[in-house]
Amino acid sequence: MLPIRGIDHLVLRIRDTDAMLAFYCGVLGCTVEKHQEAIGLIQLRAGHSLIDLVPVEGPLGQRGGAAPGSEGRNLDHFCLRLEPFDEVAIRRHLASHGIEAGELKQRYGAEGSGPSIYLKDPEGNTIELKGPPAT
Repeated sequence: MLPIRGIDHLVLRIRDTDAMLAFYCGVLGCTVEKHQEAIGLIQLRAGHSLIDLVPVEGPLGQRGGAAPGSEGRNLDHFCLRLEPFDEVAIRRHLASHGIEAGELKQRYGAEGSGPSIYLKDPEGNTIELKGPPAT
């Protein structure tokens, strides 16, 4: 068995770099950690993990075929663990950026069942914001 500790990074193929940076940095609070222009890769720090953005027109992006769209996605969803998880504050913050969040539900994740809300980024990728497990 391999000693898996968590998610290191995930990679999103994208169409609109400016919109995605505005969302992931300006709304969710990620920071640009590394920009490798020669290969077309922008790496964002998300807590202990990275979210890599790969523009479809760049060297890496061209290898993946058509851009994500309504007919297909490169990813079902990914989950960002939040703590503390203050539903009112989260919704207020998202609404201030014009982002509508789904209903609060208890969902099972790596640490057990806890509160979670789904939302979409500017290119339609689904993101789950998840709180700590219920005690």
